[in-house]
Amino acid sequence: MENNTVAEKSIAFSIRLIKIYKILTQDRKEYILSKQLLRSGTAIGALIREAEHGQSKADFLNKMNIALKEANETDYWLLLLYKGEFLNEKEYQSIIEDCTELLKMLIKIVKTTKENLGRI
Repeated sequence: MENNTVAEKSIAFSIRLIKIYKILTQDRKEYILSKQLLRSGTAIGALIREAEHGQSKADFLNKMNIALKEANETDYWLLLLYKGEFLNEKEYQSIIEDCTELLKMLIKIVKTTKENLGRI
C-alpha cells in the first residue's frame, strides 16, 4: 500500500522490536517476555498487511481490530520488561512512544471504519 503511514510505522516498529529482542536475549539473558514481545509486536504489521487485501470492509475491520489488540498486548509486555528491569527508563520511553503512536492510529482506523460501516 503506497503512502500507508500506519503500515510504514508498523514495519519500523517491528524492526526496533527485533533489535530489542536481540539485546534482551543475547545481553540480558531474558527469553520469555522478550519472545512474547517479539510475537505480538511483529504481528501488528502482519495484520495491517493482511487488512490491506481484506475480502471486505468487515474483513478489513476485523484484521485492524486484531492488530489493535496485538498493539495493546505489546504495550503490556513492554511495561513488564520495564518494571522487571530488563529495559531501562530511556529504552522504555523511546519504544513506548512508538507503541502508543501505533495504538492511537489503530484506534482511529477502527473507529472510523466502524462509523463508515454504521456499527457505532
